[in-house]
Amino acid sequence: MPKSRTMIDMKRTGQNIRRLMIIKGLNVKDLQGHLGLSTPQSIYHWFDGRSLPTVDNLYALSDLFRVSIDSLIIGNREMSVPTYSNTLQRILPFCVELDTKRVG
Repeated sequence: MPKSRTMIDMKRTGQNIRRLMIIKGLNVKDLQGHLGLSTPQSIYHWFDGRSLPTVDNLYALSDLFRVSIDSLIIGNREMSVPTYSNTLQRILPFCVELDTKRVG
């Protein structure tokens, strides 16, 4: 059976951008200002999976969120490298432990 074409999942990519925005403690207005958008409509379209950010906006978002562009985009290809959320789940217990030792 032929392999299916690799494609970007617009809905999941938009959800990922929203998730990263929340993790950073930002809101839609913050993203709008950082990207220099005149209205927030395109951001809501990304969140809903109706469109994707331009390459320039992906580049700016990756800088803002301190992740790679590849980490922003969710597709249907199999990845052998750990994702951002997997890495975060692995290091979070150590961060909590270090913070507890520092406070205590």
